[in-house]
Amino acid sequence: MDNLFENIKDSLVFNKFSLDELVCVEYTCGVVDEEVGIYTQSDYLIYVLSGKKTWRTIENEWLMEAGQTLFVKKGAAIVKQFFDDDFCMFGFFLPDDIIREALKDVIHNIPVNNQINIHQFTATKLLPKDYINDFIKSMYPYFKDKKEPPEAILRLKLKELLINILYNCENDLLISYLQSVTVNPVPSLTHIMETNFSYNLKLEEYAKLCHRSLSTFKRDFFNHYNTTPGKWLLNKRLEYAASLILKKSLNITQITFESGFEDVSHFSRVFKSKYGVTPSSFSKRITS
Repeated sequence: MDNLFENIKDSLVFNKFSLDELVCVEYTCGVVDEEVGIYTQSDYLIYVLSGKKTWRTIENEWLMEAGQTLFVKKGAAIVKQFFDDDFCMFGFFLPDDIIREALKDVIHNIPVNNQINIHQFTATKLLPKDYINDFIKSMYPYFKDKKEPPEAILRLKLKELLINILYNCENDLLISYLQSVTVNPVPSLTHIMETNFSYNLKLEEYAKLCHRSLSTFKRDFFNHYNTTPGKWLLNKRLEYAASLILKKSLNITQITFESGFEDVSHFSRVFKSKYGVTPSSFSKRITS
């Protein structure tokens, strides 16, 4: 999978400005593949200027069109392209430090109504409201100017945006998630793993999503799950594949991809090792 954050940060093509791990970009898609897998180690917000795309996570799928805004949690997603019109967006990558700095003084004033299912949160579409439109309009001149905006102004604008999201967002899970980011020094390992296990990421990439070194990631993972990341991922992906097979809406090649396996032959072999039958015979055995 492609690291969207690092690709954009290192690219000389896009119109962007950055501050440490904060990147603001005017992004025009040049990808020719219909579907691409992406991941980022920071949260990000996109505002679509033209065209449309879908963002799909293990939780849901969002069709994004001109004038719409999506907040995406750090992690992986499958992005589907539409080629009817050129896709262009403003993207704002929001590292945890920026979120903590913006919300630390106000986060405890907001009642949190849903913390039980916070581990399921991956993204949410924000309703079109004046504060978003005003923020986007205020950012246009900086993208058109050759000079980067002063750091103090950039931080102030993003702080205002994040506080407005906190006070105006109607998604309880997003509010709970922002509170979690603000009060915790590192991302929740379980929240990251439970929503990203089905993607074909390397252990080093999972560690990056969790903001840990590889050795610390492995240690923290074992302390929580009492097994290694490799064994847990294999079992979790196989269980997920089995659930997809029972839905009977995808073929084996699609299930292989959706479950995070690299190829059908490897998937079929490990699936039979766990369940005693091939993927194509599994649903027949369950229903017989």
